[in-house]
Amino acid sequence: MAIAIGGRMRMRQWAVHGPATMVIAVALAACQSAPTPDQMSRTKVETAPADLQLLCAGAAAKASGVDSSKALPTSSRKLDSKSYQVELNVAGKPTSCIVDTDGKVASVQPA
Repeated sequence: MAIAIGGRMRMRQWAVHGPATMVIAVALAACQSAPTPDQMSRTKVETAPADLQLLCAGAAAKASGVDSSKALPTSSRKLDSKSYQVELNVAGKPTSCIVDTDGKVASVQPA
């Protein structure tokens, strides 16, 4: 686009402004802060501590008669103030375990 200023023609360099604007927009988007812990989705579901998940894995492996390395926790959730449910893959079979906060395994069942 040409503009007459003081009898001279000047060309606006729109081609330079477009990419520059994009670079600034991308840079500003990268500066957004992370959400606070209470805004994160994982804070809504409480998972079982690792030691309780491993207790369940050991109990599930023993109940299934397989090596403990074949019992892998896949997910867990808090059931109430004293117990957790741990889902496991035991030698390819889905298994569910209930364990309390004291480390007592209440049940191991096929899922």
